[in-house]
Amino acid sequence: MKKIEINPITRLEGHGKIAIFLDDQGNVDDAFFQTVEFRGFEKFLQGMPMEEVPRTVSTVCGVCRGVHFTASMKASDGVFGVIPPPTGRKLRELFFNAHYVEDHSVILYALGFPDFVVGPEANPAERNVVGLINAVGAATGKEVLRRRGLAVKIFELLGGKPNHPVAAIPGGWSKRLTEEERRQIEAWSEELVGLGELTLQVFDDVVLKNDRYMQLVTGDMYKVEVGYMGSVDQQDRIAYYDGTQKVIDSQGAVIGTFNGKEYLDFIAERVQPWTYLKFPYQKKIGAWKGIVEGPGTNIYAVGPLARMNVVKSMDTPKAQRHFEKFHATFGARPVHHILAYHWARAIELLSAAEKCQELSRDPEITGKETWNKPSSCLGEGVGIIEAPRGTLIHHYLTDNRGIVTDANLIVATTHNNAPINLAVKKAAKHFIKNGDVSQNMLNYVEMAFRPYDLCLACATHTVTGGQSPLEVEIFDSRGTLYKTLKNF
Repeated sequence: MKKIEINPITRLEGHGKIAIFLDDQGNVDDAFFQTVEFRGFEKFLQGMPMEEVPRTVSTVCGVCRGVHFTASMKASDGVFGVIPPPTGRKLRELFFNAHYVEDHSVILYALGFPDFVVGPEANPAERNVVGLINAVGAATGKEVLRRRGLAVKIFELLGGKPNHPVAAIPGGWSKRLTEEERRQIEAWSEELVGLGELTLQVFDDVVLKNDRYMQLVTGDMYKVEVGYMGSVDQQDRIAYYDGTQKVIDSQGAVIGTFNGKEYLDFIAERVQPWTYLKFPYQKKIGAWKGIVEGPGTNIYAVGPLARMNVVKSMDTPKAQRHFEKFHATFGARPVHHILAYHWARAIELLSAAEKCQELSRDPEITGKETWNKPSSCLGEGVGIIEAPRGTLIHHYLTDNRGIVTDANLIVATTHNNAPINLAVKKAAKHFIKNGDVSQNMLNYVEMAFRPYDLCLACATHTVTGGQSPLEVEIFDSRGTLYKTLKNF
């Protein structure tokens, strides 16, 4: 049996590899997505004052900084038993939606679109964000970067810093918005809506009108049949900042809904010795059944495609029109074609931009009351949001002074770990035949994980079981593998 490694894998956040095993005929016998980095945020949060946690967990990742900040901020409300006033909540939502725009745009243009705009079989040296700008033209590239920069300006204006925000306080938001700032954000938001519309036009021109690409988008090689989880509001519309978590199985039947600590009744986590990334599964569908797809599986996915599958509609008019076109294109629901994540992400970019515009025009956004001061400590809080990559859960226990005694973080890439492994294996089996392993074929395999927008810096925050799995490969002076050592 022959082993092929893609190491490191490209265009993602963090470090990982793909191991592909070929049988004697040169066909794929098995394939694995492995996470090979480790960090320990859940451990060193212990002993920290809860009000300091949002600023600290924003450093989990330089890209996902706003999502950990927001989820832990919501959890701090629960720890201190306080509800933000309407203005404080709306400022949080405006900040969070601006983060959505800048996050989704960088992921689409830097990580996802190069496979389509430049081409999946293009030279790897050109199949990147620079190659994309060369393909679409410098003027368009500059405009995308400029408008994304406006979302970062909103993030900085509200959060206090462009990278790791500081404005969170239990029960609200520490910074009021002046009328002048509101007008500026409203003007910037109008341009962000334009960025969303431009992004969907690019997807329409480059992908939807290309028969070859649509064969990939709608083909079985990138189809993974699992369940889905995402947040909905009371009208079953998409909800990013606050909603009820809705779970459906692989055939679209509703398994249940939950809020807050009830996630423990739905989600269990499995550990495997060959990766630092855990495998969540839906307990309501039974005990761990392995990394399998199809009817009866309790593996599930989160993120833009999952949200398109669990909601009945968007909550902004322009995004709603694209939502309807999305489902009309695929027909049956839920949509299991994972390259559709890119399209769903572009729709959400527009949706978040529309929400920024809507919130910037809300009369309450400049209100004086941004904070309800806590008067007690309940000792436990759960913050759940829809991060750009998918459902994010922060759960904290504290003592009666608000000092963290235990923490649990389940991030989107962790939820998606099993579907990612399924996707990589399916793509490898389709594209690698009879020992034909070219650079182009390996990129087609990598295209199976990019839709999930991996953030391994976020996902590898802890490990359980008493030891950290470690594998060491020793090579001689000629580069030949001499010995492999492992502790599992």
